[in-house]
Amino acid sequence: MPPAIACHPRDRTSTTRAPPLATRTELSAFLAGVERRAYKQALYAVRDDAAALDVVQDAMLRLAEKYGARPPDELPLLFQRILQNAIRDYFRRQKVRSTWTTLFSALIPGYGEDDTDPLDTLAAEPGSRAAEGPSEAMERSQVLDFIEQEVSRLPARQREAFILRYWEELDVAETALVMGCSEGSVKTHCSRATHTLAAALKARGIEL
Repeated sequence: MPPAIACHPRDRTSTTRAPPLATRTELSAFLAGVERRAYKQALYAVRDDAAALDVVQDAMLRLAEKYGARPPDELPLLFQRILQNAIRDYFRRQKVRSTWTTLFSALIPGYGEDDTDPLDTLAAEPGSRAAEGPSEAMERSQVLDFIEQEVSRLPARQREAFILRYWEELDVAETALVMGCSEGSVKTHCSRATHTLAAALKARGIEL
């Protein structure tokens, strides 16, 4: 009888099984159970009922779309990470919206003609919408309306670069990739757009 051949440990079939993945029923039950707590958590952070609901719904959709098939035990930690990211995304969007006037106040003659990018030196506007009085809120709303009108009048490439950089928050390299041009062209388009917008607003009597 031939001698028995010892099996190497790596050749043995592993008896360790991966944890079972969450079913749709389990995912739905998890989301239903966490919704109220997540809403309160978001509300404490953003202090706005509608915004908090949007943040929670966004987080739930992200979990279901990207991680819905993960094991049930992993869902709570994953959801918390996603929820915090959704809250940070909300504040980043709010910061961009609330810094329009600060952006244009930086537009002085010659600004942006070199390699300086306006977004790199943009400081957050002190205060918040909650601290505004009715007259200040109305005035800022009117300024934003004027800006949107003037943005729509920009040449197509300038408008595209401006929106990608300052509305979509893409960096110069990402904007260049989307537009199919060089980073230098992106900077040129943005510089021309911001100067054009600043001049148009000044012509309307808006001093930033």
